[in-house]
Amino acid sequence: MAESPHLFAPLTLRDVRLRNRIAVSPMCQYSSEDGFANDWHLVHLGSRAVGGCALVIMEATAVEPRGRITPGDHGLWRDQHIEILARIARFIRQQGAVPGIQLAHAGRKASCRVPWEGGAALLPSEGGWQTVAPSAIAFNQGDPVPHALSKEEIGGITAAFAEAARRALQAGFEVVELHAAHGYLMHEFLSPLSNGRSDEYGGAFENRIRFVVEVTAAVRAVWPERLPLFLRISATDWAEGGWNDDDSVKLAAILHGEGVDVIDCSSGGLVPHARIPLAPGYQVPFAERIKRECGIRTGAVGLITEPQQADAIVRGGQADLVLLARALLRDPYWPLHAAQALQAETGAPVQYGRAFATPK
Repeated sequence: MAESPHLFAPLTLRDVRLRNRIAVSPMCQYSSEDGFANDWHLVHLGSRAVGGCALVIMEATAVEPRGRITPGDHGLWRDQHIEILARIARFIRQQGAVPGIQLAHAGRKASCRVPWEGGAALLPSEGGWQTVAPSAIAFNQGDPVPHALSKEEIGGITAAFAEAARRALQAGFEVVELHAAHGYLMHEFLSPLSNGRSDEYGGAFENRIRFVVEVTAAVRAVWPERLPLFLRISATDWAEGGWNDDDSVKLAAILHGEGVDVIDCSSGGLVPHARIPLAPGYQVPFAERIKRECGIRTGAVGLITEPQQADAIVRGGQADLVLLARALLRDPYWPLHAAQALQAETGAPVQYGRAFATPK
């Protein structure tokens, strides 16, 4: 008898049970107005829950207005944002999935046009705003130079993350992920390429991780012990002199002690000249190493597209979860089709039972 697919084994994180090992990776939709979610987000996220994902993580959600990548970014910096999110979280949960949300601050990569309008920095006349960062170092040559945050301002942003987590809990989310990847603010503090500070937030490794550790502690203090906390990292900058996988292992071990349950392992995004060796599953080794050396659960993401590939990652102990992005944009029902391909029970909604009763 064939061994059952590990991809469809349940996973318990604190008091939260995931029905399988497939998660929706946070994907910006750039479709909010003044930070408010809308029907697009309900249908976009809800369809992935209907499609069989175990965990549906909402896109990078700004903890303050200047932390948005674009004016179309989602936000959670005020209580009025909660109502529509509660509806979205409730629908996801009704489909048997777990609702999650990623909390973020774009740092020096904020104040840009939406991608389909080119993604360039917004001019003040176009509604652009002053960006902030650990140091006054622009992402791209010619971009507006960010304001270097004072220690008092750093504390204010830390508090904003905690307040956003409180609102996420009130909205009914059961997983919070902190975004410390892809060149955004938390990542900017980690990397020597973007952090040139000479105070306790810059220089040595212990100083450069301080902001991430403080944000994690502040969020964990308001996020209930019964609920899991994720953190997404760029495991390497793919650039000489930058953050690397050795640093990531050390950080993961520290954060495990701070109450982080899963390290979501991505990479890159800090500098425009990074040379990233794109290939199927190219970031999986980072998840595998951190899981092995730190004893913490990990998520693998990046060019994971085939059911057999995803199952092998979990089966081989390389990661505990696979987070899918573009594959789920192309096919919201990827988990149901993967179950068919791997000869597992699909768990399709009863309303769709006729479509998944037999193979295509």
